[in-house]
Amino acid sequence: MNQYDFSGRVAVVTGGAQGIGLAVAQRFAAAGARVAIWDRDEDLARDSAARIGGTAYAADVTDTDGIATVAARTAQDLGPVALLVTSAGIAGSNGKVMDYDPAEWRRIIDINLTGTFNCCRAVLPQMVAANYGRIVTIASIAGKEGNPNAGAYSASKGGVIALTKSLGKEHAGQNIAVNCVTPATAKTRILDQLKPEFIDYMLSRIPRARFLEVEEAASMIAWLCSEENSFTTGAVFDLSGGRATY
Repeated sequence: MNQYDFSGRVAVVTGGAQGIGLAVAQRFAAAGARVAIWDRDEDLARDSAARIGGTAYAADVTDTDGIATVAARTAQDLGPVALLVTSAGIAGSNGKVMDYDPAEWRRIIDINLTGTFNCCRAVLPQMVAANYGRIVTIASIAGKEGNPNAGAYSASKGGVIALTKSLGKEHAGQNIAVNCVTPATAKTRILDQLKPEFIDYMLSRIPRARFLEVEEAASMIAWLCSEENSFTTGAVFDLSGGRATY
């Protein structure tokens, strides 16, 4: 495993209490970062933070003002945020668009896309002031290809990809890199939200014939957040096990 030095860096991982977010938080902590886990599940966040030597903050990514407050608290407690990984997200329910509940559509877009916007918007001023930052947004292969019976999820993740590209261009003149990863399905609790036939469909689309391991995602994200990533920004990195066609 490659090792990166994040000593002195403050890292925020949203949805960091479990899944890919927790794997990233563990990787950051092991490399010397001061890690802040932002998660809606405060109790689980505290348990996870205690295990890795990090700090937990209750955070609802859909609450614009609340996220701004948490960002300010994090900076006050730990120092200016240098690294942000936006891992908070939901799969939502499956169904055809013509039959889809509009309230469920709004919930998925609000968490996955608007939540990413809120978190980036809250921490970027700290990065701009320091003329340094690394942001990795977590989208999905569904944002590239669109999964049937998952229109809301696919649309939200496609929006995350486009938002990332815009942010990368907006801050290209600074030492701030904003990139995106597009995982195929990972072995996390998000599978509990999905119907078995949909899980089987997603597995059948992965040429490696297995789901992504969260540690594999953390490895790519760690490099994207390192100082070695000094040029790439506004880019999308595939984590689909060969599924992606572009």
